[in-house]
This record gives sequence, C-alpha cells and structure tokens, in this order.
Amino acid sequence: MQEALTVRPQGQDVQLAGLASQTIAKPGNPFASFINFIEKTLIIAELEARKLRHDPTELLTRAVQPALWLLVFGQVFTQIRAIPTGNVRYIDFMAPGILAQSVLFISIFYGIAVIWERDLGILHKFLASPTPRAALVLGKGLSAGVRGVTQAVIIYLLALALGVKMNWNPLALLGVLLIVILGAAFFSTFSLIIACLVKTRERFMGIGQVLTMPLFFASNAIYPISIMPAWLQVISRVNPLTYEVDALRTLMLAGGSSSTGLGLDFGILIVSTALFTLIGARLYPTIAN
Repeated sequence: MQEALTVRPQGQDVQLAGLASQTIAKPGNPFASFINFIEKTLIIAELEARKLRHDPTELLTRAVQPALWLLVFGQVFTQIRAIPTGNVRYIDFMAPGILAQSVLFISIFYGIAVIWERDLGILHKFLASPTPRAALVLGKGLSAGVRGVTQAVIIYLLALALGVKMNWNPLALLGVLLIVILGAAFFSTFSLIIACLVKTRERFMGIGQVLTMPLFFASNAIYPISIMPAWLQVISRVNPLTYEVDALRTLMLAGGSSSTGLGLDFGILIVSTALFTLIGARLYPTIAN
C-alpha cells in the first residue's frame, strides 16, 4: 500500500483530494482494510475538528449553559437537599450528569452540518471519494468527541472550584475521555441519521429541539432513577444517556460506584454507536437526493 501523504496542504478541497488519492486496500487483506478504514476515519475527524480554529468562541458559548446548571441549579439544590442522593452531595452527583448533558447538546445538532455541506456542494465531493461511508460517518462522530473533550475540561475546572470530590486516577481520567468521545459519537451519528431523513434545516432544528430535553430528563443526569415513576424508569433504562451518565459518575467521582456496571455502560455505548454508524452510512448518500 502506498504511503499516506506526509504533507497535507491547506484547504478543504485539497484535503478531500488527499482522501481520493489514497490507495484502496487490496481485497483479501482484512488487516490492511481495517488500517485503511481507521486512517480515513481519522482524516475526516481531523478535517471536521479543524473548523474549531475558525470559530473557537463556539466552545466558550456552549460552556455557558452547563456552567449555569452547576453554579445555580446545582448550588441551590445542594443547599435545600430536595433530591435524595445518599452519601453523595448533590453537586457531586450532578456534575457528571451536566458533562453528559453538555456532550448531548453539542452532538444532537451536529447533523445540520451535513445539510450545509450538501447545500455548499461539499457532500458530493465526499461521496465521490473512495472513502467508505462508514468512515465518513464515524469520522464526523469522533470530531464531535473533540468538542466534547473541551467541554469536559471546562466542567472539570468548574467542579474543582465548587469543591466536587473528583477521582484523579489516570485510568479513570482516560475512561472519562473514552466515554465522552463515545457519547458524542453516538448522539452525533443519531443526529446525522435524522438529518438524512428530514433533509432540511428547519425540520432538523425542530426535531432536534424536541428530542434534546426528553433525552436529558428521561435519564439519571440530575436525579436518581429510583425516584422516577415506573413508566419513566422503563424509558430511562433504554436511554443511552443513562449509561453514559452512570459511567461518568463512576469514573469522575472519588469513591464513585456504578449502578449498572462499567462493562455494560461501555458495551451499550459501543454497540449503539456501531449500529448507528452503519445505519448512518446506509442513509448518508440519500441526503444528496
């Protein structure tokens, strides 16, 4: 297989040309095909992440809402002790949920970028390249993870300032990083699927706004599942955000414990992301119609 381009010229068109010029792995060599898939996925992720350089203020503006939840809602409910969280202070209980909420809010509207790419003609260039559709979808999902990681840094700093008892074990921090990336990848691929189905910005924004709050409130982000009514507990158990929050709460907090098991949390997010990536890869070309 030819060596990958060592110098990446500036500009999106040239980057797409680099994708097109890569040699497709030879049939019958699954390892080479896998490496080729990973390389192209990472190129797409890098291409998407570069957009942050043009508007870095987006990261700060998106941090305002989770900051308000922690500084106002979290502080007030910690004082009045209205929500039972056992031996864990409410602000500690809430911090991982707000990180998951921030990742959700960043990712759930990510699909609108695909509609913009179609309108600008960039989507057709992606589809004309030999890049696997799944690599295109997963690469965009991983780039949403980059945005999620920046939110994690901001929320960690806020939580530290508020006296949240954090777990600074390097393996726990790595686990938080992986969960944030997986959560962002899942919800961004979910968003892309919605964009492929509705195909217009107006419909997409409407559906995104309708889905965001139910996903958030039908999870364990700001209150335990045990205090929910029975019907909401059922919905919470099938909500992937619940498992993301559970993993974050286990890994972020000192002495944190999982109610479902970290293995199940990671498994649910990995399987869900893989499934939605395949569905998104199937639907991705249809948005150009």
